[in-house]
Amino acid sequence: MGRVVAVTALASVAVSFAACNSESSSEDANDADAVCPEGQVMCSTGDLPRFSFFATSLEAMRRLSGSQDGFGGDLRYGEATGLVGADKICTEIAETSMPGAGAKVWRAFLSTTGSTADGQVNARDRIGSGPWYDRLGRIVAQDLTALINERPEGADAAIINDLPNEYGVPNHDPDGTGEVDNHDFLTGTGEDGNVYGGTDSTCNDWTSSTTQGSPRCGHTWSTGGTGGDWPVVDGGMGGTSMANWMSALDEAGCAPGVNLVETGGPGSDGTRTVGSGGGYGGIYCFALAP
Repeated sequence: MGRVVAVTALASVAVSFAACNSESSSEDANDADAVCPEGQVMCSTGDLPRFSFFATSLEAMRRLSGSQDGFGGDLRYGEATGLVGADKICTEIAETSMPGAGAKVWRAFLSTTGSTADGQVNARDRIGSGPWYDRLGRIVAQDLTALINERPEGADAAIINDLPNEYGVPNHDPDGTGEVDNHDFLTGTGEDGNVYGGTDSTCNDWTSSTTQGSPRCGHTWSTGGTGGDWPVVDGGMGGTSMANWMSALDEAGCAPGVNLVETGGPGSDGTRTVGSGGGYGGIYCFALAP
């Protein structure tokens, strides 16, 4: 309960900050192609401050799924396919964070293999061309070339190694009560931004919430080293960089589950969930417009 209250409080602070900054940039409010003056990290696009990226918070995933364990690997959320459902999740979270932001086209950074009606899709091909900004208007990446790297090149120093949630709060300590082991984020994607492996790596293209499968995950924040540094029971990491935001390891299963305490590699705690290696089945969300 303490974490939820703290997150709510931080959300209020973020909204107040954004509102103040938006007022200071009112001269750009009606210019959809507005360019921020040098040194200013936030200016308006249309009637809203710039906001086009976030990592979904645990609080949001629990709220939308209706479960303390989150969605697991089934992201359909009442829709026909995993990608459509995941995009809906992104849109609803964005709207809650910044009223009006849900009018943008939001896309989940997820790849699919072609086992469902979504077809084969590479995550990098569905999120637009940038630039992308977090909830507080800080730059995440100017374009795909900058984005598709171990960490986004040119990202604001405050967030490059700890990507923020929908409130603009870096994910490692999301509610100000201490760092937690929550960095495994579902992508089904390799280091090049394209689909990784087969249906096991995408929880049957984000329609499965069973203990089977080994969804590919990136890291919102870096542990350093390589996947080979960790004991692995069901998940696989190989020699992949543990700093990679898109592709760091395979989780141990597609079942819903939350683990915020370091227990070792995926599956080391005996569970086969999307959170077994440290996480809760979070996803990255990008808007096609800044």
